[in-house]
Amino acid sequence: MPAMHWTDAIVEGLRTHEVWTVPYVPDAAGWQVVSKLEADPAFTTVPSTREEEAVGIASGVYAAGGRAAVFMQSSGFGNTINALAQLCIVNRISVPLFIGMRGGLGEFNAAQIPPAQAVVPILDTLGIPHYAPEREEDVPNVVDGALRLCYAGRAPVAVLLYSSLVGAKRAT
Repeated sequence: MPAMHWTDAIVEGLRTHEVWTVPYVPDAAGWQVVSKLEADPAFTTVPSTREEEAVGIASGVYAAGGRAAVFMQSSGFGNTINALAQLCIVNRISVPLFIGMRGGLGEFNAAQIPPAQAVVPILDTLGIPHYAPEREEDVPNVVDGALRLCYAGRAPVAVLLYSSLVGAKRAT
């Protein structure tokens, strides 16, 4: 049986774990999933002006008894450090992060490279587990495992979406 498209696997993972709210900052990789969520009346998507705003929204949903996942691009991840460290980690708030990783294979924009290279070291420094599915057939298990870990551990967990999975953004 062919693997489920990676975007559908993420949507199904969110549905299975009853993650109904998705604050996001638009980017090419995340939009491939968020556009499907916007078309599904079960989900509420919340466009955010900055990544830390999206983390704050997701934290509020969690505090109110719900579940939310944040979608962002690697170039904006640095904006979340304070919200993750001083809000989510300290208060044991489960926030799954889906990070579209620019700056790798096929990158055409030099400005995307340094922020992408900093994501994994920052996640490691903050003690935030992170996983990167390499193939479409890996996505269901990675998403399921990351969401389970996030909610059982009451802490943020990141799923990194590299261009080898989602496709490189092309220069326009």
